[in-house]
Amino acid sequence: MERRRFLELWRRCRCGACEAEAAAVFTELQRRYDEPWRHYHTVAHIAYCLERFDEVRDRLHQPDAVELALWFHDAVYDPRADDNEARSAALALACLDEEADPALRDRVRELILATRHCVPPRDHDQRYLCDIDLCSFARPWALFLRDTRALRAEKAFVPDAEFYPRRLRMLETLLARPHFFHTSAFRWRFEAAVRANLQRAVAALRARGYG
Repeated sequence: MERRRFLELWRRCRCGACEAEAAAVFTELQRRYDEPWRHYHTVAHIAYCLERFDEVRDRLHQPDAVELALWFHDAVYDPRADDNEARSAALALACLDEEADPALRDRVRELILATRHCVPPRDHDQRYLCDIDLCSFARPWALFLRDTRALRAEKAFVPDAEFYPRRLRMLETLLARPHFFHTSAFRWRFEAAVRANLQRAVAALRARGYG
């Protein structure tokens, strides 16, 4: 993980907080993303998200808030839980504490909760954040399959007969959306690739008898 980058971001968001404080938060994030049960929700996912963020940073209204949300959005990840985003948001607020701008704290919380992807994002920066988080669906097929295997490894406790039909339904739901991405910038670059991957993945699961 990019330690120097995070330290500079933290000082901006925490009104010049000392390096020791920023380093402690970074160390905690790194510890969490290195947890042994993680295979997809790792530092590699955060690094990929930051690459996509850098490409659209100038389009965002509150880039520091979006970047901070990216660093924290998967900080809590229990494969058996369904409240990871809420707990990640709570962790971000606990780290920021009352020394940070209350508006920034509220904004970071809202942005992290948007990565639940259970409702359409409500505003400009949320749309970009959600597109960044899901952009890995558009990666080249070999990397898409690698990510699929990583996600499966995180849910190894779920039987195939339950995991793959559920994944098929999820992929079909994504494929049925008028647009996978919420922003024109991501649609222009990645919409065709993500649809090709989704179609191929759905066909593969149906061929295996899960449809």
